[in-house]
Amino acid sequence: MSQSTWRPLVLLLLAALVLRLAAGWAWQSQLGDQRFGMGDSESYWHLAQTIAQGEPYCFGVHHARAFRTPGYPVLLAPIVHWAGDTPTAILLARAEAALLGTLAVGLVWWLARLLFDARVALLAAALATFYPGAILLSALILSEAPFCPLMLLQLALWTLAWQSPTARRQGFWAFCGGLVAGIATLMRPSWLLFTPLAALGALAFCRGAWLRHGRIAGWMCLGLALAMTPWWIRNAMVFGRFVPTTLQVGASLYDGLNPQATGASNMDFVARFESEQPKSPDFEWRLDRRLRDESLQWTRSHEGQAMRLVAEKFIRMWNVWPNEPRFSSWPVRGVVFFTYTPLLFFAIIGACKTFGRGWPYPIGWFPAAYLTLLHVVFVSSLRYREPAMLAMLALAAAAMFDGKSIVSRWSKNRVRSQSDSLTRGS
Repeated sequence: MSQSTWRPLVLLLLAALVLRLAAGWAWQSQLGDQRFGMGDSESYWHLAQTIAQGEPYCFGVHHARAFRTPGYPVLLAPIVHWAGDTPTAILLARAEAALLGTLAVGLVWWLARLLFDARVALLAAALATFYPGAILLSALILSEAPFCPLMLLQLALWTLAWQSPTARRQGFWAFCGGLVAGIATLMRPSWLLFTPLAALGALAFCRGAWLRHGRIAGWMCLGLALAMTPWWIRNAMVFGRFVPTTLQVGASLYDGLNPQATGASNMDFVARFESEQPKSPDFEWRLDRRLRDESLQWTRSHEGQAMRLVAEKFIRMWNVWPNEPRFSSWPVRGVVFFTYTPLLFFAIIGACKTFGRGWPYPIGWFPAAYLTLLHVVFVSSLRYREPAMLAMLALAAAAMFDGKSIVSRWSKNRVRSQSDSLTRGS
């Protein structure tokens, strides 16, 4: 990498880190008596404490043993072990999230470099550096902070595997990508099905190279399974049955599909179901299955309402400004609208222009398709689109450069046309 490339990249990474550290401090300073400002943060923090103190890995009054996958709590545990349950520890956790967000900017650069060229990569990194959605995710104590760089690393390794000239290199990079996919799933359990589903979807873009694609997909799925195996073994020992991620899938499904569902999350129903569920050694598993079955039964008997919820959740996820009332002031709406909307527009243009080029260009928008399909079933919010937006920045940057070249060609043609007219007139 030449000096003309790495110097701007280093400056962008420094700017990204400063912005994310400042955002984390600003978010914490305005919380007052609150510790986190996001409901999910408390569960990650509690589970990190159990790991740091060597206690059983469980959460809540019913001591749920598969409430969260252990990825993010493991990252938080050293901070909790060193600084305890203090305001300093929380600020350090936000600093850790800022570092992970900065790493995500670097990986946006790498993915764009693999797909396009150095100019597009620098522009994509610049977009990621200053994109408010990415900055906010790096200020919150949520699993998106580590998930985003892991997701981008998987996409980059998948691209590298496809571009490798030999089967051995293809297998190596694909296996590494699968391991990363497994670690990403331990951060965000909803990512489990992305790799096999994306591998199937990629068949449409392989242009006949099915053996090559199948080999890469096989190595990736092997790496994914290997990374998940310790968690699968642990769950089998605890519950006596296969639990692929957590026992919150039923609650999450009911949260998205129930008589009072609006598309937003409201878990108040859990206490009622817990009180009605007989206490037993497999209480957690049975509660999960009951919530799942109740949700599916309601969906089958209210198909029209369920379809309306699908549309509402799609709008919530890709809305041009925040859905939540506390983030819906006009200044915040303006910032979101004028930063997110142009990037989405150019990302769509980039996806359309690269559609005919085949694999691996669809890798830039596959996460958006997958996460959308997921969250029109479960609950939806702007938060769930931000990882996909990071992946699409490579496409947006490519479209911006393509648009610049189109304008340049149009200007040259116009000047040439005017010159020809003057020549003919003389």
